[in-house]
Amino acid sequence: MEVPEFLAETLGEYEKRRMGRRIGFGERPALLVVDMQRGFTDVDCPVASDLDSQVDSIAELLEIARGRGCPVLFSALAFSPDLSDAGAMRIKGSGMHLLARGGPWVDIDPRLTPVEGEAFFTKTAASCFFGTDLVARLTRQSIDTLIVTGCTTSGCVRATVVDASSYGLRTMVVEEAVGDRAMVPHFASLFDMDSKYADVIGLADTREYLRDYHHS
Repeated sequence: MEVPEFLAETLGEYEKRRMGRRIGFGERPALLVVDMQRGFTDVDCPVASDLDSQVDSIAELLEIARGRGCPVLFSALAFSPDLSDAGAMRIKGSGMHLLARGGPWVDIDPRLTPVEGEAFFTKTAASCFFGTDLVARLTRQSIDTLIVTGCTTSGCVRATVVDASSYGLRTMVVEEAVGDRAMVPHFASLFDMDSKYADVIGLADTREYLRDYHHS
Protein backbone atom coordinates (compact mmCIF):
# COMPACT_ATOMS: atom_id res chain seq x y z
CA MET A 1 0.00 0.00 0.00
CA GLU A 2 1.04 3.60 -0.56
CA VAL A 3 1.64 5.17 2.84
CA PRO A 4 0.55 8.80 3.27
CA GLU A 5 3.09 11.29 4.58
CA PHE A 6 1.69 11.36 8.11
CA LEU A 7 2.46 7.65 8.49
CA ALA A 8 5.88 7.63 6.84
CA GLU A 9 7.85 7.99 10.08
CA THR A 10 5.81 5.24 11.73
CA LEU A 11 6.50 2.97 8.76
CA GLY A 12 10.21 3.39 9.33
CA GLU A 13 9.87 2.42 12.98
CA TYR A 14 7.85 -0.67 12.07
CA GLU A 15 10.35 -1.72 9.42
CA LYS A 16 13.16 -1.54 11.99
CA ARG A 17 11.20 -4.03 14.06
CA ARG A 18 10.65 -6.31 11.05
CA MET A 19 6.89 -5.88 11.03
CA GLY A 20 4.71 -6.01 7.94
CA ARG A 21 6.07 -9.12 6.24
CA ARG A 22 3.95 -10.57 3.43
CA ILE A 23 1.54 -13.44 4.09
CA GLY A 24 0.60 -14.22 0.50
CA PHE A 25 -2.45 -15.86 -0.99
CA GLY A 26 -3.37 -19.45 -0.24
CA GLU A 27 -5.14 -22.00 -2.41
CA ARG A 28 -8.79 -21.83 -1.28
CA PRO A 29 -10.12 -18.25 -1.28
CA ALA A 30 -13.45 -16.73 -0.36
CA LEU A 31 -14.53 -13.16 -1.09
CA LEU A 32 -16.18 -11.37 1.83
CA VAL A 33 -18.22 -8.19 1.29
CA VAL A 34 -18.56 -6.46 4.66
CA ASP A 35 -21.66 -4.32 5.30
CA MET A 36 -22.06 -2.81 1.85
CA GLN A 37 -25.68 -2.17 2.70
CA ARG A 38 -27.78 0.81 1.70
CA GLY A 39 -27.47 2.33 5.16
CA PHE A 40 -23.76 2.86 4.52
CA THR A 41 -23.63 3.38 0.73
CA ASP A 42 -26.76 5.43 0.01
CA VAL A 43 -26.02 9.04 0.94
CA ASP A 44 -29.72 9.61 1.62
CA CYS A 45 -29.13 7.71 4.86
CA PRO A 46 -27.65 9.91 7.62
CA VAL A 47 -24.99 7.35 8.56
CA ALA A 48 -23.85 6.68 4.98
CA SER A 49 -20.90 8.06 3.02
CA ASP A 50 -19.82 8.17 -0.61
CA LEU A 51 -18.50 4.70 -1.39
CA ASP A 52 -19.16 4.69 -5.13
CA SER A 53 -15.58 3.89 -6.09
CA GLN A 54 -15.51 1.01 -3.61
CA VAL A 55 -18.79 -0.30 -5.01
CA ASP A 56 -17.27 -0.31 -8.49
CA SER A 57 -14.18 -2.20 -7.31
CA ILE A 58 -16.23 -4.78 -5.42
CA ALA A 59 -18.56 -5.28 -8.39
CA GLU A 60 -15.52 -6.01 -10.55
CA LEU A 61 -14.22 -8.58 -8.08
CA LEU A 62 -17.64 -10.18 -7.73
CA GLU A 63 -17.86 -10.72 -11.47
CA ILE A 64 -14.48 -12.45 -11.55
CA ALA A 65 -15.08 -14.50 -8.39
CA ARG A 66 -18.44 -15.73 -9.65
CA GLY A 67 -16.95 -16.72 -12.97
CA ARG A 68 -14.22 -18.74 -11.27
CA GLY A 69 -16.43 -20.46 -8.70
CA CYS A 70 -14.92 -18.64 -5.75
CA PRO A 71 -17.26 -18.57 -2.72
CA VAL A 72 -18.79 -15.17 -1.97
CA LEU A 73 -20.23 -14.01 1.35
CA PHE A 74 -22.09 -10.84 2.32
CA SER A 75 -22.70 -9.37 5.77
CA ALA A 76 -24.96 -6.57 7.00
CA LEU A 77 -25.22 -4.81 10.33
CA ALA A 78 -28.78 -5.18 11.62
CA PHE A 79 -30.39 -4.74 15.03
CA SER A 80 -33.71 -5.33 16.73
CA PRO A 81 -35.93 -2.21 16.61
CA ASP A 82 -35.34 -1.45 20.31
CA LEU A 83 -31.54 -1.77 19.87
CA SER A 84 -31.40 -4.22 22.77
CA ASP A 85 -28.77 -6.22 20.89
CA ALA A 86 -26.66 -3.26 19.74
CA GLY A 87 -24.39 -3.06 22.78
CA ALA A 88 -22.24 0.04 23.01
CA MET A 89 -22.94 0.91 19.39
CA ARG A 90 -26.37 2.24 20.31
CA ILE A 91 -24.63 4.80 22.53
CA LYS A 92 -21.64 5.59 20.34
CA GLY A 93 -23.67 5.95 17.15
CA SER A 94 -26.99 7.75 17.37
CA GLY A 95 -28.04 6.56 13.91
CA MET A 96 -27.96 2.85 14.68
CA HIS A 97 -31.76 2.78 15.04
CA LEU A 98 -31.90 3.19 11.26
CA LEU A 99 -30.37 -0.27 10.82
CA ALA A 100 -33.35 -2.19 12.18
CA ARG A 101 -33.89 -5.69 10.81
CA GLY A 102 -36.33 -5.71 7.93
CA GLY A 103 -35.77 -2.04 7.20
CA PRO A 104 -34.54 -0.72 3.83
CA TRP A 105 -31.12 0.34 5.10
CA VAL A 106 -30.12 -3.26 5.84
CA ASP A 107 -30.49 -4.31 2.20
CA ILE A 108 -27.27 -4.84 0.28
CA ASP A 109 -26.55 -2.04 -2.19
CA PRO A 110 -28.49 -2.98 -5.36
CA ARG A 111 -25.30 -2.62 -7.40
CA LEU A 112 -23.86 -5.54 -5.42
CA THR A 113 -26.89 -7.75 -4.86
CA PRO A 114 -26.01 -11.36 -3.90
CA VAL A 115 -26.94 -14.00 -6.43
CA GLU A 116 -28.53 -17.36 -5.71
CA GLY A 117 -26.29 -19.57 -3.64
CA GLU A 118 -24.21 -16.80 -2.10
CA ALA A 119 -24.16 -16.49 1.66
CA PHE A 120 -25.80 -13.51 3.35
CA PHE A 121 -25.85 -13.05 7.10
CA THR A 122 -26.58 -10.25 9.55
CA LYS A 123 -24.59 -9.35 12.62
CA THR A 124 -24.90 -7.12 15.67
CA ALA A 125 -21.22 -6.41 16.25
CA ALA A 126 -18.31 -5.03 14.29
CA SER A 127 -16.63 -8.34 13.44
CA CYS A 128 -18.25 -10.65 10.92
CA PHE A 129 -17.15 -13.52 13.15
CA PHE A 130 -18.83 -12.39 16.37
CA GLY A 131 -22.08 -14.24 17.00
CA THR A 132 -22.29 -15.61 13.45
CA ASP A 133 -21.62 -18.94 11.76
CA LEU A 134 -18.91 -17.53 9.50
CA VAL A 135 -16.19 -19.84 10.83
CA ALA A 136 -18.36 -22.88 10.12
CA ARG A 137 -19.16 -21.63 6.61
CA LEU A 138 -15.48 -21.18 5.81
CA THR A 139 -14.43 -24.46 7.44
CA ARG A 140 -16.98 -26.46 5.46
CA GLN A 141 -15.38 -25.21 2.26
CA SER A 142 -11.77 -25.58 3.48
CA ILE A 143 -11.15 -21.87 2.95
CA ASP A 144 -7.59 -20.74 3.75
CA THR A 145 -7.68 -17.23 2.23
CA LEU A 146 -10.20 -14.52 3.05
CA ILE A 147 -10.34 -11.58 0.66
CA VAL A 148 -11.95 -8.73 2.58
CA THR A 149 -13.82 -5.81 1.02
CA GLY A 150 -16.46 -3.41 2.35
CA CYS A 151 -16.86 -0.80 5.06
CA THR A 152 -15.87 0.75 7.24
CA THR A 153 -12.11 0.30 7.12
CA SER A 154 -11.60 1.41 10.72
CA GLY A 155 -14.67 -0.36 12.05
CA CYS A 156 -16.22 -3.58 10.82
CA VAL A 157 -13.50 -4.29 8.25
CA ARG A 158 -10.69 -3.97 10.76
CA ALA A 159 -12.52 -5.97 13.44
CA THR A 160 -13.20 -8.74 10.94
CA VAL A 161 -9.60 -8.78 9.76
CA VAL A 162 -8.23 -9.09 13.30
CA ASP A 163 -10.53 -12.05 13.96
CA ALA A 164 -9.73 -13.66 10.63
CA SER A 165 -6.05 -13.50 11.48
CA SER A 166 -6.78 -15.00 14.89
CA TYR A 167 -8.47 -17.95 13.19
CA GLY A 168 -5.37 -18.55 11.08
CA LEU A 169 -6.72 -17.36 7.74
CA ARG A 170 -4.54 -15.75 5.13
CA THR A 171 -6.30 -12.41 5.18
CA MET A 172 -6.17 -10.00 2.24
CA VAL A 173 -7.62 -6.48 2.32
CA VAL A 174 -8.24 -4.95 -1.10
CA GLU A 175 -7.23 -1.30 -0.75
CA GLU A 176 -9.52 0.07 -3.48
CA ALA A 177 -12.45 -2.01 -2.23
CA VAL A 178 -12.65 -0.78 1.37
CA GLY A 179 -13.81 2.63 2.52
CA ASP A 180 -14.44 4.83 5.53
CA ARG A 181 -16.06 8.13 6.46
CA ALA A 182 -12.72 9.96 6.73
CA MET A 183 -9.22 9.47 5.35
CA VAL A 184 -7.20 9.53 8.60
CA PRO A 185 -8.91 6.49 10.20
CA HIS A 186 -9.01 4.80 6.79
CA PHE A 187 -5.26 5.02 6.15
CA ALA A 188 -4.29 4.45 9.78
CA SER A 189 -6.35 1.25 9.82
CA LEU A 190 -4.94 0.04 6.51
CA PHE A 191 -1.45 0.65 7.87
CA ASP A 192 -2.20 -1.18 11.10
CA MET A 193 -3.77 -4.19 9.36
CA ASP A 194 -0.94 -4.42 6.84
CA SER A 195 1.64 -4.26 9.62
CA LYS A 196 0.13 -6.89 11.92
CA TYR A 197 -2.78 -8.95 10.63
CA ALA A 198 -3.18 -9.01 6.85
CA ASP A 199 -1.78 -8.08 3.49
CA VAL A 200 -3.23 -4.87 2.09
CA ILE A 201 -3.23 -5.56 -1.63
CA GLY A 202 -4.19 -3.75 -4.80
CA LEU A 203 -7.21 -4.38 -6.96
CA ALA A 204 -5.03 -5.42 -9.91
CA ASP A 205 -3.21 -8.11 -7.91
CA THR A 206 -6.52 -9.42 -6.57
CA ARG A 207 -7.97 -9.61 -10.06
CA GLU A 208 -4.94 -11.55 -11.26
CA TYR A 209 -5.13 -14.01 -8.37
CA LEU A 210 -8.85 -14.66 -8.82
CA ARG A 211 -8.52 -15.11 -12.57
CA ASP A 212 -5.91 -17.82 -11.95
CA TYR A 213 -8.07 -19.54 -9.32
CA HIS A 214 -9.59 -22.89 -10.29
CA HIS A 215 -12.46 -24.15 -8.17
CA SER A 216 -12.12 -27.80 -7.16
